[in-house]
Amino acid sequence: MARVTWHRAREAALVLALGHGAGGGVEARDLQALARALPAQGVSVALVEQPWRVAGKKVAPAPKTLDAGWRGVWPALAEPGLPLIAGGRSAGARVACRTAVGLGAAAVLALSFPLHPPGRPERSRAEELLGSGVPTLVVQGGKDPFGRPEEFPPGPYDIVEVPYADHGFAVPKRADLGQEQATEIITDAVAMWVTSLGTLG
Repeated sequence: MARVTWHRAREAALVLALGHGAGGGVEARDLQALARALPAQGVSVALVEQPWRVAGKKVAPAPKTLDAGWRGVWPALAEPGLPLIAGGRSAGARVACRTAVGLGAAAVLALSFPLHPPGRPERSRAEELLGSGVPTLVVQGGKDPFGRPEEFPPGPYDIVEVPYADHGFAVPKRADLGQEQATEIITDAVAMWVTSLGTLG
């Protein structure tokens, strides 16, 4: 069973469900930052821990198993009458893209979408992103070895770059941008995008 941690808005206009990556859990800095920032904007955030992680396993299972775990928890994320946005970081972003249409997601938030394995641009996963079928926002580190923003193909999605940031949105100390500023880019971009969807008013 998946585990859901809720960060509820007092008067929610929508729900954002966020899954984690293959190498970490819901404690990731971007997931935690959104869970702190968005409830004040009228967005309830549900952090979803995949069943394999809840069970204490160290290695993520195959994509079909990840998708099944996400589908299984989806009914528990729905709030009556509220739009539900699917999202996640890295492998969680891929899951959200692959399952969005089938689950009736209102939109997809893809954090650190792993466009390709590091050093293997020929193994592109762009089809998953391009096939989400709903409004999609990609938030990507400028130095992400899994795909820098300029590597992404044109498509029906928006993309926001976090300068200097790696796959975990960490920025080097010598960068012109501090870690707190980098995190604010993520939360501000997501808040603006959610508003642009028309679900908050």
